[in-house]
Amino acid sequence: MCNRYRIEVEFDELWHAARPHSDMTNRANPTTEVFPDKPGLVVRNSADGERELVNLTWGMPSPPTVTNGKPDYGVTNIRNLDSPHWRGWTGVENRCIVPWTAFCEYEDTKRKKTARWFAIDDNQPLAFFAGIWRPWRGARGSMKNPRVGEHELFAFLTCDANSVVKPIHPKAMPVILTKPEEVELWLTADWKDAKALQRPYPADKMTLLPAEQLPAEQPTLF
Repeated sequence: MCNRYRIEVEFDELWHAARPHSDMTNRANPTTEVFPDKPGLVVRNSADGERELVNLTWGMPSPPTVTNGKPDYGVTNIRNLDSPHWRGWTGVENRCIVPWTAFCEYEDTKRKKTARWFAIDDNQPLAFFAGIWRPWRGARGSMKNPRVGEHELFAFLTCDANSVVKPIHPKAMPVILTKPEEVELWLTADWKDAKALQRPYPADKMTLLPAEQLPAEQPTLF
């Protein structure tokens, strides 16, 4: 389950690639690392049918049977869109694209798990996840620090892992869009056509980046 990704790109490059009609971020610097229940950039279809670039909170509402009235941390990755909990949010008005340049899965290494990053290639070019979003009213966060009120939330779709991701995370990988026609299909097509995009990205067109080396432990001087 991808619960961490980053986007390292200039605003103008993102604007050109995503082709929104309006910017609700005031040209915010898109370079950031995104974590669950934190803001992330998306391009969505607005109420008037035009596309807008906006910051939403990562994590769609959990089923009520999971939260049991407690503040919700959210569901970041969605696989089963036939579930009654998700079926109502697959229409064009609730679809979005999520920009990224690398996403993280954790390798089960000892003594602790190792963060491994995946990208389209070593240059880490801009790509998009296929996402959905919705407004929601309730309590987000934790019991200690709940955030009660109106929220706009998003998550992205997952699918079977390809042969690059599977050795690190065998269960799933995000649904990746790289071509303009894929973005158009996701944001405009009927669900019966758009759902065909929920498939593994070709393994020969993406890469596992080298493991990041932690700095050596410094000797104690006293």
